[in-house]
Amino acid sequence: MIRQYLEIKKQYPDAVLFFRLGDFYEMFFEDAHLASRELEITLTGRDGGAGERVPMCGVPYHAAEGYIAKLIDKGHRVAICEQVEDPSAAKGIVRREVTRVITPGTVMESQLLEDKNNNYLVCVAPVLEGFGLAVADISTGTFMIASFSGVKARLALTEELARLRPAEVIVPRSQREVLAEDMRLIGMPVVSGFREDAFSPVLAGQALEAQFGPSFRDQCGISDLDYLTPAAGALLIYLKETQKRELSHLNRFQFYQPGRFMVLDAATRRNLELTRSIADGSRRNTLLHVLDHTVTAMGGRLMKNWIERPLLDSDEIEARLEAVAELAEEVFLRHDLREGLKNIYDLERLSGRISFGTANARDLVALKKSLAQLPQIKSLLEQADASLLRATGNAVDLLDDARTLLESAIEDDPPLSLRDGGIIKTGFDPEVDRLRFAGRDGKSLLAGLEERERARSGIKSLKVGYNRVFGYYIEVTKSHLPLVPEDYQRRQTLANAERFITPELKEYEDMILGAEERLVQLEYHLFNEIREKISAMSSRIQTTAGAVAGTDVLLSLGETAVMDNYTRPVINNEGKITIRDGRHPVLENVLGPGQFVPNDTVMDDLDSRLFLITGPNMAGKSTYMRQVALIVLMAQIGSFVPASFAGTCLVDRIFTRVGAADDLSGGQSTFMVEMNECRAIVTGATKRSLIIMDEVGRGTSTYDGISIARALVEYIHRRVGAKTLFSTHYHELTDLDNLPGIVNYNVAVDERGEDIVFLRKVVPGKADRSYGIHVARLAGLPGEIIRRSAEVLESLESVKEPARQVAAAAEPAESLAPEEHPVLQEVRRLDVLRMTPLEAINKLCQLQNELKESGVRIRNQEQEVRNQD
Repeated sequence: MIRQYLEIKKQYPDAVLFFRLGDFYEMFFEDAHLASRELEITLTGRDGGAGERVPMCGVPYHAAEGYIAKLIDKGHRVAICEQVEDPSAAKGIVRREVTRVITPGTVMESQLLEDKNNNYLVCVAPVLEGFGLAVADISTGTFMIASFSGVKARLALTEELARLRPAEVIVPRSQREVLAEDMRLIGMPVVSGFREDAFSPVLAGQALEAQFGPSFRDQCGISDLDYLTPAAGALLIYLKETQKRELSHLNRFQFYQPGRFMVLDAATRRNLELTRSIADGSRRNTLLHVLDHTVTAMGGRLMKNWIERPLLDSDEIEARLEAVAELAEEVFLRHDLREGLKNIYDLERLSGRISFGTANARDLVALKKSLAQLPQIKSLLEQADASLLRATGNAVDLLDDARTLLESAIEDDPPLSLRDGGIIKTGFDPEVDRLRFAGRDGKSLLAGLEERERARSGIKSLKVGYNRVFGYYIEVTKSHLPLVPEDYQRRQTLANAERFITPELKEYEDMILGAEERLVQLEYHLFNEIREKISAMSSRIQTTAGAVAGTDVLLSLGETAVMDNYTRPVINNEGKITIRDGRHPVLENVLGPGQFVPNDTVMDDLDSRLFLITGPNMAGKSTYMRQVALIVLMAQIGSFVPASFAGTCLVDRIFTRVGAADDLSGGQSTFMVEMNECRAIVTGATKRSLIIMDEVGRGTSTYDGISIARALVEYIHRRVGAKTLFSTHYHELTDLDNLPGIVNYNVAVDERGEDIVFLRKVVPGKADRSYGIHVARLAGLPGEIIRRSAEVLESLESVKEPARQVAAAAEPAESLAPEEHPVLQEVRRLDVLRMTPLEAINKLCQLQNELKESGVRIRNQEQEVRNQD
């Protein structure tokens, strides 16, 4: 048995092997030590011969899921090795095989999954001058592919992975160390190297054709799949090799370009706290927490997806807004839809488990109950006025055939285990009914036969009995043997009696003996047949699940609009953002109704493109800037917004530089992190972007900070042209309002002697004080420190010359000397003598592409200037 274990373990060296022995999964040798440590279970041993003891530990097979969950959560892989033949029929060692390898990205068990989060497995393939990306969630049947090319391909890929937050990333084995570093920077937990040949266009293409059919290229909608085939095909090969079964529920794929949606980098998602709180990483006090009133798990997952991928198409946005408006206005429609959705289970994951072959009878009952709600939901949606609601209703497949089958076949309250019987309804299958009747009523049948035989033979002492050797029999004492009927067949002779059997008793014996065992086997067989029939409908179930999830999200947005008094935003093509009485959706939710002080915002491409915001600490500058970004983002996901009026143009990206944080593991100081984020903003933003920058330059000396902050403002104004909210305590920057499009705003305060009251109102004009000492007093610093601070401040403020020198150092933006091209800067930094020939060629190719791209950008900017002239 140990030899068998070692042979199987050799095939799965990087997985913890759960080796089935009777009612336990056992682990041996190094796996036993690892499992004992990670699962906190007792390490034992057995005699392995030659005076050695084999380390071992085990877990009960019926409780294995919880232990597997712990190992997966710690980043391990688990290979499930089952007995694949009946031990009673086996000759020698029972044959065992690995039936599935569970990895962080291939989890199907509900205990290991979060209801409202996807469990993504992604595959990254470096191709040509970019990357191919394939994304799967096998628990829901999701399969998506995307490509990234050009000089910013790696950055775009990293941003998309940060959004997806996959549980596992698959890369070519030779690229694992290179790509693992990128994954580490965005917190990826598991990066798995996979065999190189799986990424070859031939093998990968064959895998795609086998899964999606020979016309998969046409389904994709694009002709050039060079970027996509290696990643998508390798992902399918990986899934089939680890899951050991057909993946019929992965029956369609979606090709998506991240550029179809607003791009949000990791810093922006973190700073705006869209789906994860900075404080503890939970949903609490996030935009998702405010908007998510979904009642289905699949609706919750889709809501998160919508928030992380705002739309860039105004028609799509308007369609969502129209649907949300109707749901907000029609209280009865909202109520009836919500009641129906409450009784719908997770159709996506139910379909996944059914197709995967792991669904039990209770899963089918959950599906049956869910399908029963569809007629009402479909009818309500089809009668709606909003075109998106009607289209969603049309997409709902009632699945009458599936519902009819399940209602006639599956018991309403079946046991959890498929091996306990009691799954199939009476009346569905005649043989099940016969066996069930035999098992339940066998004694009454035998009693009736005994009475009939006594009457027929005239032997009053005749009795029906049973023993394990001879089975059922009719016993007659020797004194009554002359009365025995001719059709009795002798079975056994005793000292004082004879035992017989009749054709009828033989029939009862065959029916009764093993009836329960045969019944369980038959019910299990029928259940598998039913599950296969439902599995064949997985594509229809997934389509309906998507429609139900979309309904749930729109309903949730309508519910939020009513509860929180939101208004419908107006999308314009005029490059304007106009917000009246805007509120921060999360903070307002925390403070409660009427406690948040609203503010107005008016930005355009000409007169008020860049706001310089000054004012005290704790006065609300950061809150104000974030609420503008959140209102714009909410409008582009199709949500109503917290304002009395909101008109906004479409923005292609939102950038934020907020707060202070270091990256110790990456060797970056707080200021270095800040500068990296600033670099990402000024190199990635366009004229259509929205930029939020809070207190840039705080991590270095005062003069360095002022200089960098001023240069950033000038660069954004002159080169980028994006709408920008820039808060600062450097009041020396406020003279930049002499540049067209830059305006000063400050957060008002009411001074009352030595005390100040924060009014939370953003008003035109500049502040000349930051009131830092007042905030220090509020924080409770000792009076001696406060007094000394005031003295030092008074002394410093009496010396104005350094500040004037900093301000004077800034020339008008138009006369700034041209900066050295970034490619030249990069060339100066190269250590050519330490580069391999291949590295040098790759670097040269990258620099060449950057020059080409910058040339196109300059020509476009020149054309814009000519157009304006």
